[in-house]
Amino acid sequence: MTAPDHIIVGSGINALVCAAMLGGKGARVLVLDRNDRIGGCLRTEEITAPGFIHDVMATTFVLFITSPAFAALGADLARHGLEFCHTGTPTGVLRPDGSHAVLSTDRAANIAALNAIAAGDGDRHADDVGGIERNAGLLFGLLGGSLWSYPTAKLLAGDGWRRGPRGLAAFLGEALVPARGWLENTYRSETIRALWAPWVLHAGLGPEDAFSGQIAKVIAFALEAAGAPIVKGGAMNLLAAFEALIRERGGDVRTGADVASIVQSNGRATGVRLASGETINADKSVICSVTPTQLYGRLLGADAPKADVEATQKYRYGKGNFQIHYALDKPPAWRGDGLDKVALLHLTPGLDGVSKACNEAARSMLPEVPTICVGQPHALDPSRCPEGKAILWLQLPEAPRFIKGDAAGKLQAPADGQWTDALREAYADRAEAILASHIDGFKDSIIARRAYSPADLEAMNINLVGGDPYGGSSTIDQSFLWRPFKTSRNHQTGIKGLYHIGASTHPGAGLGGGSGFLLAGRL
Repeated sequence: MTAPDHIIVGSGINALVCAAMLGGKGARVLVLDRNDRIGGCLRTEEITAPGFIHDVMATTFVLFITSPAFAALGADLARHGLEFCHTGTPTGVLRPDGSHAVLSTDRAANIAALNAIAAGDGDRHADDVGGIERNAGLLFGLLGGSLWSYPTAKLLAGDGWRRGPRGLAAFLGEALVPARGWLENTYRSETIRALWAPWVLHAGLGPEDAFSGQIAKVIAFALEAAGAPIVKGGAMNLLAAFEALIRERGGDVRTGADVASIVQSNGRATGVRLASGETINADKSVICSVTPTQLYGRLLGADAPKADVEATQKYRYGKGNFQIHYALDKPPAWRGDGLDKVALLHLTPGLDGVSKACNEAARSMLPEVPTICVGQPHALDPSRCPEGKAILWLQLPEAPRFIKGDAAGKLQAPADGQWTDALREAYADRAEAILASHIDGFKDSIIARRAYSPADLEAMNINLVGGDPYGGSSTIDQSFLWRPFKTSRNHQTGIKGLYHIGASTHPGAGLGGGSGFLLAGRL
């Protein structure tokens, strides 16, 4: 058998993008995954009841359809059956008192709706998303480009020339403002502040973290411009399209292939050794879409560069994630106009509520009032469930990886701090009570419920350390030039022919496939 040019370890979105792009240039690529299926954080199953199709982890693809990877691969993926479903109202917020706001994909309508909630707030929204448009070249160049590169240096130099050095410094300084500072200084309405505060959690940040204000503005712009699409029939159809495209381009995909170690010769990565004992050689490179813990621990072991081992020991993982999925006998009857068509609806008391829950989780406490993101896939894609029924996708982004106690003082933390099945269900009950308070007859409509704790998520994917879906803390000191390490340079490692991609590398977490796209372009 001819050795592949490139072996890719892992099969998440970055790995699949990388494999498809390299195959498109004529390279022979082999993708290996230890699980019985490809996809990483993309997994579709009937986990509640027959006929109810759930995306178990990730489900929304706004970052993918707005990415350079999709621009390059979208038409070919569509040939292999990929199709997206949309709604005109991508996000909204609902507070305990019933106050709510809904964002549409029509800017003029958003300006009018937000001005109706608080005079002037719609105009301020226009200024915020308009600012992202005006600075799109610089922002998206830094957010998605290879930072140690001539194009990025040229981009910064050109923008510095246009703005002047002080102007560029001021722009970058403004980008570091936390979401709390941005929201409190910009919007009068607590409801509109509540609309955007939870979105920083989906970037692995909290509302007091530097840069969280800017990333929330970018998300606001993206949602308004492209919505919050899901894959028709489930994310599994995206995976099927990628696999078909990779094979069409001469590549191969193997599941149940647990890579135990990276094989080296004369200081260069030359292949991999599977747990079964099989050795597979690569002519050009080995690419690992894993966390630093996996790469510099399990896969390299004693052969890992000392400096990288030490950096891995200092690398910080973020909060865990908690998921709940429902099969319902009927669509939810929300107590609020227009909420039934919202793709991703946040339930939260507001900015202070997000901050409080985030802080509690960071202190290893179960949040008293968790922020709940409610996805309604049936509203976008009726094929996900039987006619007249519904499914809900719930994400609680503020879940402790290790549990010291309960902020509400009602649930007992296990002595060893680890999640148990009983604690998972008790905490799901807490979230369900909040959900039921907003939906008429919710309890009676439940056919089945399935919850996943951070420990359950890690058991499904070893790269979700402590249930962290973002590949590590995304605070500014572990982002951009400093992701994963302070000495990192694009996607290189200290070993020739060995490259590192995935959420733990720049551009970070999300379903944009950025690191896979960047590395494929370089190779």
